[in-house]
Amino acid sequence: MSELKHTKFRPVFFFDIDNCLYPQSTRVQDLMQELIDKYFVLHLELSPEDAVMLRRQYYKDYGLAITGLVKHHKIDPLAYNREVDDALPLDDIIKPDTRLRQLLLDMDKSKVKLWLFTNAHITHGRRVVKLLGVEDLFEGITYCNYEQIPLVAKPHAEMFDKAEAEAGAASSEDCYFVDDSLLNCEHASARGWKVVHKIEREDPPPATAAGLHQVYDLEDLREIFPWFFKAQREPTSQL
Repeated sequence: MSELKHTKFRPVFFFDIDNCLYPQSTRVQDLMQELIDKYFVLHLELSPEDAVMLRRQYYKDYGLAITGLVKHHKIDPLAYNREVDDALPLDDIIKPDTRLRQLLLDMDKSKVKLWLFTNAHITHGRRVVKLLGVEDLFEGITYCNYEQIPLVAKPHAEMFDKAEAEAGAASSEDCYFVDDSLLNCEHASARGWKVVHKIEREDPPPATAAGLHQVYDLEDLREIFPWFFKAQREPTSQL
């Protein structure tokens, strides 16, 4: 993460990573679910059908499949991470995103602190932002620490408390957040964060909005929060 230092108080803009900094069309989530189901079949001795059902149930109950695995099956979270998240062929899928990098570069770091906020373990989070070519533009990362039991993850209040504390947010009202998860956005909005729900163009918008804004493209942040962006110089006229 970046070593940027500022003494003046700044609000914090939290960015989710997966399916947010890169599009859902990369199918990283689909590949991850396949590896999770494979893990369930192998280590819990389930049929493929039962593995899918249990994985969905754990996502519904806990927000993460690994939380249910640790709670009910006493698995080693770091071993799980090696077989699932760290086993993803991300080098073949995620490439440097110059458009995303320019968006983040255009944000005025004297006015806002950029912070990553993910339910993945640190190895996955850092790997993704490095592949995207934006790892140096964030001042820190709050992640689901697989070495800490019990696991703490979004959308639970303890995870949002952790993010605010680690990022040095003065209050919930000084927190901004973009995430693709409807549930995460709902919980963030309920605690007073200014929420942007990132949705895919091919998906219908939720019946009830989860935050102040819904966007298809992170570029829309320029129009929603213009005060967080550097003033653009007018092109110099040439005589």
